[in-house]
Amino acid sequence: MSDQKPLFERRMLEALVCPLTHTTLHYDAERQELVSKAARLAFPIRGGIPIMLVDEARALD
Repeated sequence: MSDQKPLFERRMLEALVCPLTHTTLHYDAERQELVSKAARLAFPIRGGIPIMLVDEARALD
């Protein structure tokens, strides 16, 4: 068994789109968020799971 971490998580994040605008998201590794520039929202990633609910998103300034 390999000790290397699978790329599944990264591929999954790249496949997600904003639930509001259906545009691509930017992954912010430091804040553990997926950012929608079009919607001006940041969706949290908790325990490795993206929370893609508008009610849970942080509004961007």
